[in-house]
Amino acid sequence: MAQPITINQTVKIKLKIKERHKQLLEYIKGGWIKLFFSMICMLVVAGSSSATAFIVKPVLDDIFLKQNEAMLKLMPILVVIIFILRGVAMYGQEYLMNYVGEHIIKRLRDALFDRIIGLPLAFFHKERTGVLMSRITNDVNVIKNMVSTAVTGSLRDVFTVIGLTGVILYRDWQLALIAIFVLPLAFYPMLEFGRRVRRFSTSSQVSMAELNAFLHETFTGNKIVKAFGMEATEKQSFFNKNQKVFRFEIKSFRAKALTSPVMEVIGGIGVALVIWYGGHNVISGASTPGTFFSFMTAVMMLYTPVKQLMKLNNTVQQGLAASDRVFDILEARSDILDPASPKPVQPGSHRVTFDHVFFSYGGARVEMGCEAENVLKNINLDVMPGEIIALVGMSGGGKTSLVNLIPRFYDVTGGAILLDGMDIRDIAIRDLRREVAIVTQEPILFNDTIRSNIAYGKPDASEQEVFDAAKAAYIYDFVQTLPKGFDTVIGELGSRLSGGEKQRMCIARALLKDAPILILDEATASLDTESERLVQKALENLMKGRTSFVIAHRLSTISYASRIVVIVGGRIVEEGGHQELIARKGEYYSLYQMQFSDNRNNAPETFSDSAPCGTP
Repeated sequence: MAQPITINQTVKIKLKIKERHKQLLEYIKGGWIKLFFSMICMLVVAGSSSATAFIVKPVLDDIFLKQNEAMLKLMPILVVIIFILRGVAMYGQEYLMNYVGEHIIKRLRDALFDRIIGLPLAFFHKERTGVLMSRITNDVNVIKNMVSTAVTGSLRDVFTVIGLTGVILYRDWQLALIAIFVLPLAFYPMLEFGRRVRRFSTSSQVSMAELNAFLHETFTGNKIVKAFGMEATEKQSFFNKNQKVFRFEIKSFRAKALTSPVMEVIGGIGVALVIWYGGHNVISGASTPGTFFSFMTAVMMLYTPVKQLMKLNNTVQQGLAASDRVFDILEARSDILDPASPKPVQPGSHRVTFDHVFFSYGGARVEMGCEAENVLKNINLDVMPGEIIALVGMSGGGKTSLVNLIPRFYDVTGGAILLDGMDIRDIAIRDLRREVAIVTQEPILFNDTIRSNIAYGKPDASEQEVFDAAKAAYIYDFVQTLPKGFDTVIGELGSRLSGGEKQRMCIARALLKDAPILILDEATASLDTESERLVQKALENLMKGRTSFVIAHRLSTISYASRIVVIVGGRIVEEGGHQELIARKGEYYSLYQMQFSDNRNNAPETFSDSAPCGTP
């Protein structure tokens, strides 16, 4: 099974950085028309800065020294025109570049969500929800700052540097060489500080993602936190994680803060040399005061955009670090792939066949000689259309792993699963999953209306279809008692409903989907007796005419099964009817005895399935 790219694969990431940045440029190219007009605005802003420095000479020499009245009338008008053009151009470039930046972020978020949703179930078991949320929110916002602020600022400042450099070269090229000479001295500290900022920024973003993951887990599990009195422990954990974020942020700010002082010192050296050499020329008569002050104004204005460029390098480094984390997700590929030429699925009930199926969460193909690595080992099971198969066994036996292979949440690592004789890997994933409905032990509902939750698998369902599904699931009468009926919003994960109500809503959702294959993964495991009775009645309606796989919670609830299949250690060890298996006095008999032989136990032991060794 292909593994998603992780932050620790530094070598791989380094090899891909250039290609990733090219892809980021492709996103920028998408708004080339607005970029073009934004660059024109930037040129106007840069030109206005150069013009401001340029007119210092005529203002000093012609107005103050030569007292030229015509120039006195012209210059104020010219200054007003320059600053009006500058103001309009600044607005244009800010608006256009921010529009482009926001559009890029929207496309990145769309691409991230599209990629994440398309990745297999194994990916979500390896990644934490809060970390994924941080990629879409925090990391993408850092990229936005790079695009909207850094790209805008860098282009504007580069144009300004070019314009002002032209002014100082025009005024006094020899003096200009002295001013420009000190600039290369700034490049080394800029690159060194930039590397530090990028390194600390990456660590800070990783820490922030961990903090988001912690918050998500703590808030969603707040009931357990309070029940076990762990508030103080959780507070301390948060303080520690927040301190880690703080530490990396401070290191990053320290590196960024050093940029300006270094540039101030270098700029001060340049200005001192200009004053010494330029002042000498004015005193000797080789230059005029207007020329000198025009030159000095251009030099002073020149160092500002250069300093800004140095600061912007820090923003760019932060953005590149964030883009690496975003592209970790965008470059992840699913190993659950559609076939090149999908085969059609015929309507109606289906026959499902497990043909020598092996499965390992590691993904590598494991043959008979190395079965110890498999969760499922040489499973052979032929389920006829409309048959109800009950899967029983102790925890970790592989029951949930077995049913998860049917809709291709995972792919087999040996053998094949056949649907009406076709390998399910030859069927389009969308077509295959359209044939499967699932009701799990933990009801998964969304913070939406009851109507929307029931119609989740069939958004175009009519109101009557929703009502019929609710009635068949024994939830209709309850919904009618609510003030807003089917338009009632149920809260996050259905928090405003009881366990039985949530489970019956999930059954109504499966009924409305009307899929011919049904998977019930301990659908009544966590319910009280009354709720279980209603849910069992709803399940009977749901299973009619469907090929059903039922993972049993209590053995007393599977009397309706066509066959009982006992799975132990990833193998099918027994199958048959209830009385037949009891008569054998094998594994099923032992399970039965554990539940019913001890009359002193008023709460029979239950059997739930989970994957072994921390696997899903």
